[in-house]
Amino acid sequence: MEVKFKRPTDAPFRGVFMMCFAVFCFAAMNTFTKELRDEYSLTGIIWGRYFFHFALILLMFPRKVPILFVTDNIWLQIARSVLVLLATACMFFALGFMPLADAVAITFAGPLLIVALSAVLLREPVGPRRWGAVIFGFIGMLVIIRPGAGTFQIAALLPVAVALFYALYQIITRHLSHKSDPLSMLFYTALVGALVTSAIIPFDWTTPTLRQLGMLIAIGFLGGLGHYAIIVAYERSETSLVAPFAYTEIVWATLLGLMFFGDFPDLYTFLGTAIIIASGVYVVGRERKIQNTK
Repeated sequence: MEVKFKRPTDAPFRGVFMMCFAVFCFAAMNTFTKELRDEYSLTGIIWGRYFFHFALILLMFPRKVPILFVTDNIWLQIARSVLVLLATACMFFALGFMPLADAVAITFAGPLLIVALSAVLLREPVGPRRWGAVIFGFIGMLVIIRPGAGTFQIAALLPVAVALFYALYQIITRHLSHKSDPLSMLFYTALVGALVTSAIIPFDWTTPTLRQLGMLIAIGFLGGLGHYAIIVAYERSETSLVAPFAYTEIVWATLLGLMFFGDFPDLYTFLGTAIIIASGVYVVGRERKIQNTK
């Protein structure tokens, strides 16, 4: 018998708060990562991201661990977790070459890619309005990247890869969401990432200083807290209500980038971000309207 998990949506304001808290955690995680990139190996940072994320789950839910192993589709759980790991690797690599806010803004194309991939891979019907929003959002992404301009960097394509991996990850999550416990999905994300990176790290190990170790722990804990906060957000509020608040990450990324690195987005980044956010919000609203008419 198939087990379905019903999401209680009884606290919309709590859901909005948790989404805002989640993206703050991600912005702070990326800030620590960017700070650490010049003095510690990328492999070590990614390992810390998942090893200490996994440690956080063991601390938070010690009695639930045996239950969290239970899943209806282990291979989809692994595939989903690998996609998150690839997205993390691309994002952390990109942060060594470009401003924090720019990298975050480009990843906002993820929800638009979900629409496009759902139409191509899942044969879901997508009307001309949503296709128009997708195209409009991609134009916004090009405004930020500016291919052909003198300021263009090949590293700017890495957040595009992040958005693609994120979109594929969300499509699998959507498939699993009504059959798997969200905490189980969070557990597998941390477990697979920790196992893969722990197998690689001996070949690129550098003993961290106490300061570096503290930052690695912070990166892992912030990543884990962010993902857990998203689970709570979607449990307590409708997706169409809380999803647009994920875009507040650009506010945190801009402020933290300015405070720690002296980076402030230029006019093109603001313009492109506004276009992408407008497209993403329209897609969410349009999907909600379609669901309500069914």
